[in-house]
Parts: sequence; structure tokens; C-alpha cells
Amino acid sequence: MSAAAPLAVEGLSAGYGATEIVEGASFAVPAGGRLAVLGRNGVGKTTLLAALMGLARRQAGRILLDGRDIAGLATPERARLGLGYVPQTRDVFRSLTVEENLIAGLKDRPRAALDEAYAMFPRLGERRRQTASLLSGGEQQMLSTARTVLGRPRVLLLDEPLEGLAPVICDELMAALHRLTESGSMTILLVEQQIERAFDFAPETIVMDRGRIVWSGPTAALRGDRDAVERHLGVGSFR
Repeated sequence: MSAAAPLAVEGLSAGYGATEIVEGASFAVPAGGRLAVLGRNGVGKTTLLAALMGLARRQAGRILLDGRDIAGLATPERARLGLGYVPQTRDVFRSLTVEENLIAGLKDRPRAALDEAYAMFPRLGERRRQTASLLSGGEQQMLSTARTVLGRPRVLLLDEPLEGLAPVICDELMAALHRLTESGSMTILLVEQQIERAFDFAPETIVMDRGRIVWSGPTAALRGDRDAVERHLGVGSFR
């Protein structure tokens, strides 16, 4: 396991209270890398991301961010060091405007940096004065993602960002995520149930089952193995 990778996980076991949900997870992601985390519902994918962010209890193992073990740090400190998290719940401040939500993600950056969010998602620029409660689900997902990205995380954790979104919104969001990694300055872990889109996005994939990583390697190898896809993901057909 390479400590030079922006994110390296070594033997991570985690859960809630005394319950262990993730068991012995190990993987690393290179700078600018894109890793898909796949598996059926309830196998521990969300808990894995929560453990990386300090929102689930680590029971064993190390979490290395740029070579530093952050496993003992609180969530705000992990965020300060460069870990960003967009939860499945799309946590936006519903009573605030789009722009006020984005300002909350600036950290110490100047207000002018908001233009980066509007360039990433022009829909947000068009709706900057609207309250977040009036946005569609897809627009709230864009807002949650943009607010986190404005903090310039080194590693971005995304938990099922495409759930319930219209295909055109999915296309816009995935295109924006591709652009974020092009410079090599941001690494992305994507938990996603839309298998084809995850395959298209990430060159490397890990598959979880019952809390353990049961498959790891190049996405092309998994995509070409119909038996493995059916066994681990329960997907009978895709292109």
C-alpha cells in the first residue's frame, strides 16, 4: 500500500457502536484517480465513506491522507486537511439561497471563487437567488457537490450522487466530475448504483459484499467478466 497516494486505506474495519459493518478494507487511489465503489444495497459502501470521513466508528486499520494517518482525527479536521464528502442525503441548507449555500463552502477562499461553482453548474448561476428548498433533486445534488468542491478537497467522497436524477442531470453531473480530475489535483471515490455510469467514470473499481472487498482491479476487467458482475452486483445485462 503506497503512502504516496492521496488516499490509502489499510485494514480498515468500522461500524456503529459495537457492530462491525466494514471489515479489513484496503485500497489506494492515485492523484487524480477515479475509483468506483460498487456492491448491492446494504453491503457497507456508505459506511466505508462515513468511516473515511470520521462519521462511523473505526475499529481497526489506518486511513492515510497524503501519507498522514487521519484515523484518529475528528471530522472537521479531516475536512480541513483535504477530505470532502457529499452524502447521499444531499445536505443543503434549505432555507438559504443557492449563493448562501455556496458561500458556506468557501472556507477561507474569496467570494469571487463562487464563479467556479457557476462555471461547473450553470443551472446554479441561474438560480443563485432561489432558496435551496425550491430546487429540484438534481439541482440540490449539484449544489451539495459544488459547495464541497469549493473547499478544494484533495479527495472527494461521493455517495450515490445520481440517485433519482433525470438522465440529462446525470450527464451534467458526471461531466463535471470528469473535469475535476483532469488536472490531477482532485481524487474521487464514487459509490454508485448506476453500474454503467460508474464503469464509464472510473478506471479502477472495488466491489463490496457483506462488509468486505471481494473484487478489486481495473474496471475494464470487471466489465468484461459477466459472471463476476452477476455474482457480485446482480446485474444481468448491460452494454
